[in-house]
Amino acid sequence: MRKKSKYKPKGVRLDVMSWVQSGLKPFNAIEYGVGVRIKNHDALKNLSRGEAKQADITTLVDALNMTEGFVRLRQDLGADWLDEIRAAQDALFDVVQRGVKTQRYVCKAVELTAINLALDIHDSQLDGASVRDVEDCLDIVHSVIKNKRARKIG
Repeated sequence: MRKKSKYKPKGVRLDVMSWVQSGLKPFNAIEYGVGVRIKNHDALKNLSRGEAKQADITTLVDALNMTEGFVRLRQDLGADWLDEIRAAQDALFDVVQRGVKTQRYVCKAVELTAINLALDIHDSQLDGASVRDVEDCLDIVHSVIKNKRARKIG
């Protein structure tokens, strides 16, 4: 029996030009951009009402991770707001730690204010980002999680 080769051929892009052009589009110009914002703000609304479920918390964690990822990607995408972003991450961490046992996530006013500010920062980052920036930011976030440099929530 022959040993199986480790070689895996890469995929071939049939239309390279449209792929490059789609990366240059602003994130607001694609349908998915609106859906992401609606999902994030719906999760925040549920958290503020005390009706948040695990899926809402996951959505907020992902949004805050992306907010920090944008800062790591480019300094002009909110590097001056890094302290506020970290405060929001700490606030969400505290909310989750209190709600782990009961599966009921309730915010204090200070925590909700910090998370709300971070989500506003995230919205403004999405306004200034291209589709390529969002893809690169996702790569950064996945790299941080894969290399176990992220704080585990929940």
